[in-house]
Amino acid sequence: MKRIGLMGCGVVADYGHSHAIAQTEGLSLAALYDPNPEALARLAARYPDAHAFTDIEAFWRCGLDAVSITSPAPVHLDNLRGAAQHGLHVLCEKPLGMNEDEIEEMISLADDAGILFATALCYRFSPVAQRIKQLIDDGVIGELRAQRLIYLWNLHGKWETDAHGNRFESARRLGRFEEGGPLVDCGVHQIDLALWWTGSEIIRQHAAAAWIEEHEAPGHVWLHMDHASGCHTCVEISFSYTHTAQDPLDLFTYELIGTEGLIRYVRDGWFFEVRNGQGTVRLPGASEKDFHGMYAAWRDALYTGNLGNIPSARDGLHVTQLSRRATEAAMATRYRK
Repeated sequence: MKRIGLMGCGVVADYGHSHAIAQTEGLSLAALYDPNPEALARLAARYPDAHAFTDIEAFWRCGLDAVSITSPAPVHLDNLRGAAQHGLHVLCEKPLGMNEDEIEEMISLADDAGILFATALCYRFSPVAQRIKQLIDDGVIGELRAQRLIYLWNLHGKWETDAHGNRFESARRLGRFEEGGPLVDCGVHQIDLALWWTGSEIIRQHAAAAWIEEHEAPGHVWLHMDHASGCHTCVEISFSYTHTAQDPLDLFTYELIGTEGLIRYVRDGWFFEVRNGQGTVRLPGASEKDFHGMYAAWRDALYTGNLGNIPSARDGLHVTQLSRRATEAAMATRYRK
């Protein structure tokens, strides 16, 4: 049994990582760490067998095999440094760091310590994403020529309300914009899928953006990427889609266009189909995320010492580079009326 420590007890740890660790055969959720005692207590109440720590040194000494870093991005480097010093393998949420220099330092620390260092790009493990990869490789839609990967949502809305009814902008939302905005936060998943599905690197890219809100980073971004294979990918992603609406909407789709057909997935209703010369086939749908699938692969990596299909830290760095450079290019050419 591999003993896993969870670093950071916020939203993504709550709904994704903790469940998957606790429910994956061969893994044990052995410890929780968060410097915020309230956040720690909320998650610890659900996992009474896990030791709960606000003291980082006590956490490091509790007999772990690996850690999952789900803390805010600004502290990822410090978390990784501690794990490396204690010889613990690391699965880290994206973005791995606040900039490329931080991520390079994290990779060097992990390499020097001889630990596994993986990026938690959980979209790759969805049954839908896995089936799309198989369909492309089997030539079901011929040669892949175009991909449209769209995720428009409100990042849980702009406003929160305190006990006195006063509205204030969500701290989580502000943090995501400070980390780089929607393409850096969520778009890295789509970029990873585009690279994985095509098996082809990016030779050229350009981005455009819209500022619906007054943050330095844009709230709505379009990224166009040309692959060496001849495929073109468009990623469209937003944090500002109905962000102030009483009744918000979201839109999440994959469309893959080949020389012999189309693959289409719509998250609403888990609609998933293939259309080609042989007809139309409706396939079983699933969520775009799969933490359980990711942790099953992470368990195998911990036992074999080989990451296999799990995105490496280098993969995480690469998609972060693409997303940050695109965002920065859009910001540099922003038109202000």
